[in-house]
Amino acid sequence: MISKLKEKKVFSKIKDPLVEFVRLEAFGGIVLMVFTVLALIFANSPLSDQFLAYWKQYVGFQFGDWQLKKTLIHWINDGLMAIFFFVVGLEIKREMLTGALSSIKQASLPIFAAIGGMLVPALIYIFLNGEGPGSQGWGVPMATDIAFALGVLILLGKRIPLSLKLLLTSIAIVDDIGAVMVIAIYYTSEISWSYLLYGGGIYIVLWMLNLLNVRKVSVYLILGIILWYMLLKSGVHATLAGVMLAFTIPAKASRNVPEFIKDNTRILTRLNKKVEEGEGDADQHSIQSCIGAVEDNCVQVISPLLRLEHFFHSWVAYLIIPVFAFANAGVVIDAELITKVNDPVFLGILFGLLLGKPIGIFLFSYLSAVVGWSQKPLDVSWKQIVGIGFLGGIGFTMSFFVSQLAFLDENVLSLAKLGVLVASLIAGSVGFALLRFGKK
Repeated sequence: MISKLKEKKVFSKIKDPLVEFVRLEAFGGIVLMVFTVLALIFANSPLSDQFLAYWKQYVGFQFGDWQLKKTLIHWINDGLMAIFFFVVGLEIKREMLTGALSSIKQASLPIFAAIGGMLVPALIYIFLNGEGPGSQGWGVPMATDIAFALGVLILLGKRIPLSLKLLLTSIAIVDDIGAVMVIAIYYTSEISWSYLLYGGGIYIVLWMLNLLNVRKVSVYLILGIILWYMLLKSGVHATLAGVMLAFTIPAKASRNVPEFIKDNTRILTRLNKKVEEGEGDADQHSIQSCIGAVEDNCVQVISPLLRLEHFFHSWVAYLIIPVFAFANAGVVIDAELITKVNDPVFLGILFGLLLGKPIGIFLFSYLSAVVGWSQKPLDVSWKQIVGIGFLGGIGFTMSFFVSQLAFLDENVLSLAKLGVLVASLIAGSVGFALLRFGKK
């Protein structure tokens, strides 16, 4: 009985990685909250000048005439965040192949909800800003921070059904697809066509390796770094290299689970016999060979995509995103900034996230269900969908990221960040209250 439970636990991680994804993202959201608060404390303390100046110092590499030097904040936003987008790309590909986005029936509700959650906030922002100086910021309130949103959900414990957590996760993943498209199409600077051509060549090689069934992940990662450099020099935002690379990673395992069980049972039976016979140190090589064969089988039964996602996800959730927040969330909140809260940029982001997200997510979900284009999970109420709509208004990581691309003026950027922080705090609190005090 115990062995069956252990076996079920092991293979559930292979069978349903989305559940593990939700758990990691939720705890990562709590870590993210801590680093956000620390950034705000440092930015508004006597150490403010040193704290903000620290991220603007130049670091890099130089070999002869070739050099690559960027400010620390650029290394984080263009470098570390490329790894974040790589994991996002892996998640999107997995969900499209085997998860909640793999069929029209499963994907319809989160797709409609995410479209509404992107379209309505953007329209609110455009309505308030028109063609003014802040008009390029319409992409900021479109984003949802999945780590923060799931971090709020985990505080609610068992009051929230798993299907609601998975629905919010699916909405956020579709939201990420939209954000990637917006960054690629709208927030791209002048193009260097020669570097873009080189990058295209590298990308063709990556797809050829995929088609040839090459499974050595180190080859993909090395070429991915070169692709990142080519996009960085081309003017296309370098973080898109992460998503592009993710889609070339093989998604099928070398062997299936029945083969894995059969081979390992045979190997472990032989290993057990050798141990029981007690053949001593003379047969250690044979024993180690058996253990190595079991290890190889364990690698082959999990696809390169899942292995890379599992490896990088913890680093992203517990290191990269907190570091990004620590470097970017440090807004100096002074009297001058507070007097500008009636600025269209601040109001567009505030109302886009706080009102546009829940209205868009609920309205598009409800209408798609009424006309029969989607189906709401039976254990989820419409009030709970309104609740996760407000949680979708926690923009944070992606909103900060798009703000960096949209606003070059430091004053406008600070105002945009303040709008994201205020909207995320209020939206998260309202969403928590709706889900906490609503019917179980």
